[in-house]
Amino acid sequence: MSLNVLITAGSRRVPLVQAFQRALRTTGGGSVIVTDVNPLSPAVYVADRSYSAPLSTDHGFLNAIFDLCRVENIGLLVPTIDDELTLFAEHTARFADRGIRVAVSPPATTSACNDKYTACRMLNESGIVAAETHLPSELPADPDFPLFIKPRSGRGGVHAYAVRDSHELEFFLGYVPDPVVQTYLAGPEFTVDVLCDFHGEPLSVVPRERVVIRAGVVDRGRTVRDPRLIDLGLACARAFRFVGAVNIQCRIVHDRPVVFEINPRFSGGIPLTIAAGADFPRMLVDLARGRRVTPAIGRFQDELWMTSYESSVFVAAADAGFTAPALRSVPPVRRSISEVA
Repeated sequence: MSLNVLITAGSRRVPLVQAFQRALRTTGGGSVIVTDVNPLSPAVYVADRSYSAPLSTDHGFLNAIFDLCRVENIGLLVPTIDDELTLFAEHTARFADRGIRVAVSPPATTSACNDKYTACRMLNESGIVAAETHLPSELPADPDFPLFIKPRSGRGGVHAYAVRDSHELEFFLGYVPDPVVQTYLAGPEFTVDVLCDFHGEPLSVVPRERVVIRAGVVDRGRTVRDPRLIDLGLACARAFRFVGAVNIQCRIVHDRPVVFEINPRFSGGIPLTIAAGADFPRMLVDLARGRRVTPAIGRFQDELWMTSYESSVFVAAADAGFTAPALRSVPPVRRSISEVA
């Protein structure tokens, strides 16, 4: 049975697009379609078809996506960036009425996880150890340093800084937009990739050590079959209702994992999890086709290392939509959604 998959905000997620393409080829066929606002995003040129789309903050964004889903006969929609998650989560029933499964957690989960202050408070209230997290107004007069400051809603390690003393704290409180301040966690850093089905049942849990991180994404890492981290992933799935892919970020401090962030979407390091045998895209494709997927908790290749490098897509100006002399304008990505609506 053929199935078309839509991945929004494809950007640099080439391995994710390719993983869904492989899953479709081996399970009945179909196409991977990508949207992006940038005509030179590499995923645009790897997908089977691609379209420009407005920003999720644009009032016409959702209708544009619905139009594209109708034209491309989409059966599975995979949002990939935090900005879009709650919007898609609030409209899963509308997509379902059109026969489209959306791999996104419920609005209560996406909203809470996108708010790092709320997420850590909810984790601690559920008995899961999370980093002590404060709003600026809650900070004690004489806090213990070092601390860690970052935006309350942010991603990719942008505006995230270690704070060593009161002078740095004063500066970064004025510099970081809408900040939260956390206890500085000293210890090895891990991401726990979790996949849940459309009813919230965990299907796979894969911990990965983030050995080298570049621009917020793991550059070198390894899978780790650590029962503490697997149990952490399952505990978080009980505390929050997850659907689709989720990544839980933590550090091991004094021999126990301490969560500092949860992102209810595919992680940047998901290629390692897939290569280790936990094929999240294949599982989602099977679920979207109505097939039962048996939970495989802890079933993956342990101590598999990933070491990443840059790769490029080369595009002639004409193929990218550029026309002289306006090389600095922003051309459409292959096709605009408005062209097919």
